[in-house]
Amino acid sequence: MCAMALAAVLYNGGLSIINAHVMPMAFAHVAVTEIAVLAAALLYVLNRGIYREDIIVVIFVIFNLLIASYVSVINKTVFVDFFRNTLIICCFGLLGTYANKQTIIITFRVACLLVLGVLIVETWWTKIFEDLFEPANYFRNTRGLEQISFGGSKLFQNSIKIPGRFSFNIADHRTSSLFVEQVSLANFSGVLLVFLISMFKETRIFDRVLFMFTIALILVTNDSRTMLMFASMCYVGYFVFPRLDKSLSLLIMPLVVIAGFLVYIVSPEAVGDDLDGRVVLTVKKIIELDFPAILGLGIPSIAELMDSGYVYVVVASTIFGFTALWLFVCFFPVGRTPAQRRCAYSLSIFFFMNMMIGGTAVFSIKIAGLLWLLVGYMNVSDGGRPPQIRR
Repeated sequence: MCAMALAAVLYNGGLSIINAHVMPMAFAHVAVTEIAVLAAALLYVLNRGIYREDIIVVIFVIFNLLIASYVSVINKTVFVDFFRNTLIICCFGLLGTYANKQTIIITFRVACLLVLGVLIVETWWTKIFEDLFEPANYFRNTRGLEQISFGGSKLFQNSIKIPGRFSFNIADHRTSSLFVEQVSLANFSGVLLVFLISMFKETRIFDRVLFMFTIALILVTNDSRTMLMFASMCYVGYFVFPRLDKSLSLLIMPLVVIAGFLVYIVSPEAVGDDLDGRVVLTVKKIIELDFPAILGLGIPSIAELMDSGYVYVVVASTIFGFTALWLFVCFFPVGRTPAQRRCAYSLSIFFFMNMMIGGTAVFSIKIAGLLWLLVGYMNVSDGGRPPQIRR
C-alpha cells in the first residue's frame, strides 16, 4: 500500500533519470508505468474485498464506466481518459480505508523527505539537478514538446519565470523537484496542507516541522499564488471547518465558479500563465460550452480543454458525469469528527479551486494517489470501519 502510493509520486522522476542516463523513454513507457501502478492498486483492493459502506464508490465507478461507454459510442472512438481518472480516485480512496495511522504517516513522511531533498538540490545546486534529471530532454522524448532553449539549460521550458508573474525570487526558475514539472510540485504542497489540517494532532513535532518547512519552501520557489491562498484558507479553516456541517461543502464548487465569474467581470481581457489569466480562460471556455458538448459530443476538441478543468470534465463525462464527480467529492469524505470535517472541507476547496485555474492536474496519479489515500484513511480514522462485513 505504502509502496503503491510512493510509486505514484516518484515514477516521473525515476523515468526521467532512466531517460537521461540509461535509455530514451517514450510516452508508452510513461503510460505503461502509470497503468502498472493503478493496476496494482486495483488488484490490492479487489483482493481485500469491498465493504458494504463502500457502495458510493461502487456506484461512482459503474456510473462512470457507463458514461465512458456512452461517450465512446456517440463519438465513434474509444475514450476512457476520464474513467481512468475515476479509477485513480476510487482505488486510492479504498486503499486508504485499509491503512492504519502509522502507514499513512510513514508514506507521507517518506514522500516529503524525498521531494524536499531533491527540491533543496534543485534550488541551490541547479546544475546537479539538471544533469541528473534532464527535464527538457525527458519531456521532448515522452511528450513531443520541443523545448525552447534558454542559456543552454536542461530544465523544462515551463520552469522559466514569466515577467510579471507572482514570485518570491528565491530560485532563478520555478522548481519541480522529483515531479520534474512545476504544476505537480505546487499541488503536492496542497496535498501536504490537506494532510496537516487533517492529522495535525496525530503527528509528532518532527513531522509537523518537516511538512511545514517543505510546504514553505515549495511556495517560495514554485511561485504558486493559488497554493499560497490555499495555505491561508487552511490556517483559518483549521479552526472554522469543525464548526460547520459537512454537507455545506456542497456549496464550495458553486462559490468557486461564482468567484471565477467575478474575476472575469473585473478583468475580462486577462491572459497569460498567472492566476487571473487562468481563471478568465476557464470562464471563457465555460461560456463557450454548447448543448452538444455538455451531452458528450465534444471529444474531438478535448485536447484544447486540458487547461480548463471544469470544461474538461463536462466535455469528457457529460454534465451528468460532472454532477456525479461534484457529489462524490463532497459526500465520499465523512464528517463525524472535527478532523474528518477539516479533511472534507480542505479536499473540496483544493479540488474545485484547482479545476478553476488548471486542467487535469488534480487528477494526476502523482498527487491524486496520496490525496485520496489520505481521504480514504480519514473516513475510518475514528474506528468507523466495521472489520467483519465484506462483500
